Amino acid sequence: MSYATPLLAVLATMVFGGFLFAFLGKDPIEAIITIFWDPLFGEFAFFYRPQLLVKAAPLILIAVGLALGFKAGIWNIGAEGQYIVGAICGAGVGLAFYPLESWVIFPLMALAGAFGGWAWAMIPAFLRVKFGTNEILVSLMLVYVAEQLLASMALGAMRNPEGRGFPGSRNLSQYESAHNAELIAGTGMHWGVVAALISVIFAYVLLTRHRLGFAIRVTGEAPRAARFGGVNPGRLILFCLGLSGLLAGLAGMLEVSGPAGQITIDFNVGYGFTAIIVAFLGRLNPLGILFAGLLMALTYIGGDIAQSQLGLPAAAIQVFQGMLLFFLLALDLFTNYRLGFGREAAA
Repeated sequence: MSYATPLLAVLATMVFGGFLFAFLGKDPIEAIITIFWDPLFGEFAFFYRPQLLVKAAPLILIAVGLALGFKAGIWNIGAEGQYIVGAICGAGVGLAFYPLESWVIFPLMALAGAFGGWAWAMIPAFLRVKFGTNEILVSLMLVYVAEQLLASMALGAMRNPEGRGFPGSRNLSQYESAHNAELIAGTGMHWGVVAALISVIFAYVLLTRHRLGFAIRVTGEAPRAARFGGVNPGRLILFCLGLSGLLAGLAGMLEVSGPAGQITIDFNVGYGFTAIIVAFLGRLNPLGILFAGLLMALTYIGGDIAQSQLGLPAAAIQVFQGMLLFFLLALDLFTNYRLGFGREAAA
């Protein structure tokens, strides 16, 4: 059931999503085909396929960091805020050097983005270790702070001086030293995809071959046993939250320097929250997250096609994606429990 649950959740989402689309007056079969088939094998698949890697890269990068914390029972729900702050810090470094051209600028942006996400994640980590606060609430509330900071930067300090008053920074895609361009033209492969693949390999080796990975797994499954075994819970919280923030910040920097191109008020599109679905759909396993990220990216691209071709509202696509997590969590009950009826169940 542990391996079958994600597949069953996807099937259940398709079925009940079809009911949702039918309720909205659309052909459910056509809608499902548009979302899952057209981006890969449709008439314009040659255009949409590269976008699969572009959309999947930040989801995988963020989800890998979240999964390590989730495995240890450390719940970082604020990856969206860390993603935003990482983008701001990374873009800030790139804009600070404008219009200087140097190969050093992009690595500095990556370091700044990773550091920004890490620093933002350290706030709930420090409060949890020092004062025992709930990292779920603190990290989530910091998302709204980050969104206000993003708006402030887009309208103020980072606003393009040549933008005629319009909100938003300079377009980094036009600044070669700060642009996260495609490594292989027409494939969607950029440094974000490379970072996502490296993070998957790193997390897999950490969890299966390293003592720290063993400590993470034991802490999540048996906290008391982990303490008796010498695991320092405070250090583990700092490590897991810090690493997830670092990866989220790096994802933000790679997104703002690549597909997004600039700091704008609506730069964040919910990758930090969607990555939670990806992490659980991948069973908190790095290899599973790789495939789950590609699947979720497919729903993003297919959802955009469905909106333009079928007239489906954006909210319906978001509900469709949310159904996936709902059914996954609901079906997860059957991995640990079984239904029982009558006297035998009561006994």
